Amino acid sequence: MKRILFAVCLFALFSSCSSDDEGNSQLQPESNFYALTVGNSWVYKNYKYNINTELYEDTGVIDSISIVGTEQLNENTYYKFRRWTTGNEENIAFCNPNGEHFELLRDSLGYLVRDNGTVKFTNNDYTERELRVDTWGTVYEKLVAGETNVVVESGNFMSIHSERYARDNSSGEQFPGMDRFYYSDGFGLVFDTSSGVVNPIHVIERRLDSYNIQ
Repeated sequence: MKRILFAVCLFALFSSCSSDDEGNSQLQPESNFYALTVGNSWVYKNYKYNINTELYEDTGVIDSISIVGTEQLNENTYYKFRRWTTGNEENIAFCNPNGEHFELLRDSLGYLVRDNGTVKFTNNDYTERELRVDTWGTVYEKLVAGETNVVVESGNFMSIHSERYARDNSSGEQFPGMDRFYYSDGFGLVFDTSSGVVNPIHVIERRLDSYNIQ
């Protein structure tokens, strides 16, 4: 049980409109769900749960993400995402570490696919996906039917979301912790949460604070 208590998160990661001028605009492209266009950028702020106030408070950690180019791999075009994280000098759990990180992604029939072939998100497959097997349990993710109106600093977004959770390998019982990832058509990721395995209250919220989409 101690191994479960110390297990670090179920994991946790991503929409020309400018959020400063048109944060509530829902004029979306017809066929670019994940906003995969070179030059697009997003800024996310991270908020941490305060057990005393029961509110999520700004940590000062900022993830600035942009699509800086494309790469051809195995005859497929991947979009190169650059993430630059600042404000995490204290190495806050569930927040990204400071510095630069790159990720290659492409849209394959609604699946947001990494260059190693794993799926980051799907907008049309409602089956449960197994993500990782560990000694204490197995992590799964599943797309939830229906849309949700997500309100963040940059505006209101009709979104779909997936849930990430874990089950005990011995009993099959689902642990109470759960992460959620909200994507909006034409904008990409607008909101996500990060949790511990055994706590039903998520620790970190990451909210879309501003964006620039072409």
